[in-house]
Amino acid sequence: MSRQRKSSVAVLTIRALRTQQADGIDIYAFFVPGADLLRFAEISRIHRSSDGSLHGFQRKHIRNHVRSIVEFLDQGSVLFPNAIILAISPQVVFTQSRGSKPDGDVGTSQAGTLRIPISSNGAKAAWIVDGQQRSIALAEAKNKSFPVPVVAFVSEDLATHREQFILVNKARPLPSRLINELLPEVETRLPRDLAPRRIPSAIVHLLATVEESPFRGLISRISDEYTGTAVVVDTALLKAVRNSINSPLGALAPYKASSAQEADCAAMIEVLLAFWRAVARVFPEAWGKSPTQSRLMHSAGIEAMGYLMDRVMARAPTDGDLHHHAVESLTKIAPYCCWTSGRWPDIDRQWSDIQNINRDIKLLSEQLARLDHTHSMSKVV
Repeated sequence: MSRQRKSSVAVLTIRALRTQQADGIDIYAFFVPGADLLRFAEISRIHRSSDGSLHGFQRKHIRNHVRSIVEFLDQGSVLFPNAIILAISPQVVFTQSRGSKPDGDVGTSQAGTLRIPISSNGAKAAWIVDGQQRSIALAEAKNKSFPVPVVAFVSEDLATHREQFILVNKARPLPSRLINELLPEVETRLPRDLAPRRIPSAIVHLLATVEESPFRGLISRISDEYTGTAVVVDTALLKAVRNSINSPLGALAPYKASSAQEADCAAMIEVLLAFWRAVARVFPEAWGKSPTQSRLMHSAGIEAMGYLMDRVMARAPTDGDLHHHAVESLTKIAPYCCWTSGRWPDIDRQWSDIQNINRDIKLLSEQLARLDHTHSMSKVV
């Protein structure tokens, strides 16, 4: 391996194998000194810009994990064959080696020389799809020449990077919140276990961002910096949406995908906005507060209100005003709800005793259902 310099761009020259997948996408396999990885490969951390658009895909690095890898590498003679997976820019240049092929060559790859540019202005020619913790550790290890295997596919498309990131990590303990937030940004076909999660994730993203949503600015997501205003954990709202879609009696179930039709996400959003805007309107003293001050914004409250939504919106007139119907229904039970103080009447629980556990969510859901059943036929005073 050699390094050449021309003007302001250095070039990392390495021996590599090239093959192709997915209708002509080049894939390279090679070895580089671990310390060189971060010279040409970038860690694309997940975050959102000021306009709310999602950038990157990698979680924040885990310091303890990195330290443990460094300690392992610094033991001396160690075996560390785990390949780093990169998305690499088409700017790289591959020159196939000349000469005859050996007898019996199956022809799946070609040997040659790969030249990777290393710009002095900080721009990187590759993005780490899998192995960010290992890459950081290799850069910090004592042995800067430790050879690490790399597999790199040529792509500058962020959606492809996210797709591969999800697929590589789905069998590992990748944070579910991170996968959920990335799913709406991936347009390719997903495995059967991931595909059903895309629509609820996309809906929660809309609830977090559209102007007319009462949840705008209130949903805490893994890509967001802590601001103090985000009081609803995205997983709670995701679960409420998913429950409603999957339940035969759910308010969102009629709009789920079937063999005859695609999912009607616009209709789902209409129902959700109508109901939750009503919730914010009827319970202004409980809306937008931290879960310690209001159990309405607590994960248990969000999930229990999701079940109430299924009851309330199921009896809404098909040609009526959904929001007005939800306001009327919630106003009838509002005097009996204990979101910020008091004691729930039937379950004999102090408002602050409700926790995010299945038993409490079931109790609270049943309490709201009883209140709705008792007062649904009464008139709003």
